[in-house]
Amino acid sequence: MNNKVIVKLIVPEIDKIYDVYLPINKKIGNIINLLNQTISELTSNELELSNCNSLYNGKTGEKYISDILLYHTNIRNGTTLILLS
Repeated sequence: MNNKVIVKLIVPEIDKIYDVYLPINKKIGNIINLLNQTISELTSNELELSNCNSLYNGKTGEKYISDILLYHTNIRNGTTLILLS
């Protein structure tokens, strides 16, 4: 599992928290799209699909840039992330 990290994902819009594995070789924008689709399916469309969602560090509040690889961020195992629209 060297190519994935496990993070805690908070989705305030639907008041849910998930533990998810994220691939380190994907861009943040692609990861946000995958998270949107997956969470929308898991919650029976409770979370509306959006192109405007952003990913933030839960501790520092840092917003992650969409076109950077996860590997080049400070996201590591155990990081808390927040998905906001």
